[in-house]
Amino acid sequence: MGALGPRILIHCDLDAFFAAVETIHHGFDESIPLIIGSDPKQGRGRGIVSTCNYAARQFGIRSAMPVSEAWRRCPASPFGPGVYIRGTRGLYSRASRKVMACLREPAVLFEKASIDEAYLDVTETVEGDWDAALALAGQLQKAIKEAVNLTASFGIGPTRIVAKMSSEINKPNGIFRVMPDEVAVFFEGRSLRDIPGIGPKRATQLAEWGYTTADELYGLGELSLSRLTGERFAEWFMRVVDGESSSVVSPLRSRKSVGKEHTFERDLDNHAEVLERLEQLVQLVMERAKHLGVSGRLAEVKIRYTGFETHTSGRSIPVAMDDEAVFKRLAQGLFATNIQPDSRVRLIGFRLGQLEMPPSRQTTLFEEE
Repeated sequence: MGALGPRILIHCDLDAFFAAVETIHHGFDESIPLIIGSDPKQGRGRGIVSTCNYAARQFGIRSAMPVSEAWRRCPASPFGPGVYIRGTRGLYSRASRKVMACLREPAVLFEKASIDEAYLDVTETVEGDWDAALALAGQLQKAIKEAVNLTASFGIGPTRIVAKMSSEINKPNGIFRVMPDEVAVFFEGRSLRDIPGIGPKRATQLAEWGYTTADELYGLGELSLSRLTGERFAEWFMRVVDGESSSVVSPLRSRKSVGKEHTFERDLDNHAEVLERLEQLVQLVMERAKHLGVSGRLAEVKIRYTGFETHTSGRSIPVAMDDEAVFKRLAQGLFATNIQPDSRVRLIGFRLGQLEMPPSRQTTLFEEE
């Protein structure tokens, strides 16, 4: 909190980005289910779904789903309405660069979280005026539409978590603002699963104890909650609901990281098998991170193909964590949206970056490095 009061953060999330770019490029009808990924081979394909549009999601299709299962739910013509295509990586990169240029201009601090989302600290830009921030989000929405004909959803809030959660409220093409004195009300009745950093395993555990919403859990108080979940989670959760979690937008990424890679004995074209190995790597990395006493905000997946062509992609989350389930989901999503359909994979890797740790553990990390 500075002279202008709480920080004013904007989170931008492009709506169904990959599918939207392909829809524009190919001139597809948005109402027709579009599935991007490996060749389904009329339901016999062994690959996975990279991503899909909102129409396809109505059939229960999602990223990282086996493409054979997607075909079963929504086959292509003449058996069904689905359209299946391979992704075009160059299109996404070009569109992302244009979007980020629009977003970067008005931000005092700008952080690209992934190819399709970013955080902006506009506190000084709008001179602490929350109404001006709301107007700015609308202007950015129009600028993105004019630049690349894509829609984006914006969330405005005093912390990273609140801003990110807000961008999900009015999707697609929506804007939602939570002011500092509205944070408590914002979390009333909010499902614990909606909070970044609370994964399925933790949510299920809390539900078994009778807590499914943020206000129910907050009502326990930090001391009682710590007896159930441990002090670390209890302290973090109370800060989130109190609107006191991180509000730092950083244009720089930490150079410290924990990672692991695996080279296959033979190049694999079975992407489901590669994904399984990636999930194992995430488990090993997170175990290592916990041993070192560190948590991270950046998940990064590395894919090396036959011929040593290598691609790395990452996504950051609002708050540093060491939750294995959270990073498995991030890794699955990164793999699904970046794997080249019908390719053969030589190496797969995972890296946890943007690390944070208690001061008492810093020496351990430096010794490891």
